[in-house]
Amino acid sequence: MTQPPHSPSPDSLNAEATAALLPWRALADEIAALLRDDSVLVPARIVMPMAGDASLFAMPACDARVAMTKLITLTPANAGTGRASIQGDVVVFDVATGERRLILDGPTITARRTAAVSLLAAQRLAPTRRGPLLVIGAGTQGLAHLQAFVAGLDVTEVFVASRSQASAEALAQAARDLGVPARAVADADSAAAECPLIVTCTPANAVVLRAAPRADAFIAAVGAFTPRMAELDAGLCRDLARTGQVVVDTTDAVHEAGDLIQAGMDVAALPTLADLERGRWRPGPGPVLFKCCGWGGWDLAAARLALRGAPSQSR
Repeated sequence: MTQPPHSPSPDSLNAEATAALLPWRALADEIAALLRDDSVLVPARIVMPMAGDASLFAMPACDARVAMTKLITLTPANAGTGRASIQGDVVVFDVATGERRLILDGPTITARRTAAVSLLAAQRLAPTRRGPLLVIGAGTQGLAHLQAFVAGLDVTEVFVASRSQASAEALAQAARDLGVPARAVADADSAAAECPLIVTCTPANAVVLRAAPRADAFIAAVGAFTPRMAELDAGLCRDLARTGQVVVDTTDAVHEAGDLIQAGMDVAALPTLADLERGRWRPGPGPVLFKCCGWGGWDLAAARLALRGAPSQSR
């Protein structure tokens, strides 16, 4: 019996090589293009609980040409151990042939696509795109959002708030390394009064922002992604809905946006990023809260961009 020819092994890229294929502005543009693509299919992600509050995530998605699955673990107990809290891979396939094309670093994809979604939302929705940025949470997502916002917006100064002074100082130094003045702050609510751009990206086990922001503020809240999690005070969420607008990344937020759910808001009635990109909704005046819970489509956008730029694809 004749065996089919063996397909070549796909390129397996480490974190650095994966990041190099996903420049911030290009990734935000790819996410916008994906939202306009009618061929995109994204089933509900599978989140399987494991021992020790850990979870296994399986997130497939495809369009007419590219398919991918992200398979990652989230292990909160790894914090402070030297082991990453998020581990795993994104496997990219060619739809026409079924061949594997790339294996990308899962944590890098997660960090960069999440920050790029926030960047796209800020590019489209922020009343003021220039000025100080407040980053609340100095972990992986804090660094990714810092890099994305500095690359894609007119950030003039950075304030960093974190439970760990050492982590806050390290992220402030990362901002200075990018050429932006930065300092660690002890009180996020006080710093918010100076910042038209705010990102909350904490483990979401406690409220980290309560004060009413500036009238021209844009807040990206990305740390909470289950109904039980919240970074933002419930009253703050309701005030933002009353004085400005609240936008969610996808309709999945109905079941996952803990900040909004705990505030008693009708999440199903809120506009999504796709509504904005497809012209079904336009923002009005006032501050903006963008609530992001995550979606396999964001990973597909990253896979599409990475596949076009991978060296093996040009040979």
